[in-house]
Amino acid sequence: MRNLLIEISYNGANYHGYQVQANAITITEVIQDTIEKILKKRENIVGCSRTDSKVHANSYYFNMKTESNIPCEKFITVINNALPDDIVILSCREVDMDFHARYNCIGKEYIYKIYNNPVRNPYLIDLALHHKKYIDVDALNKAAQVFVGTHDFTSFCSMGFKQGTSMIKTIEFIEVYRENDFINIKVKADAFLYNMVRIIVGTLLYVNDGKIKPEDLIHIIEAKDRTKAGKTAPPQGLYLNQVFFDT
Repeated sequence: MRNLLIEISYNGANYHGYQVQANAITITEVIQDTIEKILKKRENIVGCSRTDSKVHANSYYFNMKTESNIPCEKFITVINNALPDDIVILSCREVDMDFHARYNCIGKEYIYKIYNNPVRNPYLIDLALHHKKYIDVDALNKAAQVFVGTHDFTSFCSMGFKQGTSMIKTIEFIEVYRENDFINIKVKADAFLYNMVRIIVGTLLYVNDGKIKPEDLIHIIEAKDRTKAGKTAPPQGLYLNQVFFDT
């Protein structure tokens, strides 16, 4: 028996998120189906996180315990040859048998992509949020630093989130920067609440558009009230960018 840690990348536009759902095609289902075709056995895979419908991943990890003796390099090749074009395996390596992709995860980094141009780009419909009004990245990056540190992020969690989960998270850094017509908002934290990044992005866009003042952000955090923050930004601009493990 081996425990494989597998890194994948995917375009989530055609999927209802990572986690298996009834009557909806998901990343997990497609990967399990593909591996089953090759190994002739339905393997259980353990993902490092959930991603929502239409959300993408530059880097995502899952571990899989298997009796297959296919070498990692060959495993990458044969599975990639069978996967659809919008999902790809990037790496595969053996880890300790007690390694767990979710429980051993100590942090994640997300990037939210915004296409900042008065005219929409039809090729980016599923890959970035279109925002017409000019975004002042210097001002927005300065305002965003209020999120850095350990806070109760109740105001930045979708209502209906399951009870019993700690709302206190630590953001290590947040950066807003421009690449031509693209605005990237990069956030790294020990963990994230449901829709936390997307609500932070929506709130920052409210600041940019003059709907709220930069100095209001600290009061929104302190309010611990979802209704005080901005709208939840759409999913298509969100990318899981890096995953960090304690081993």
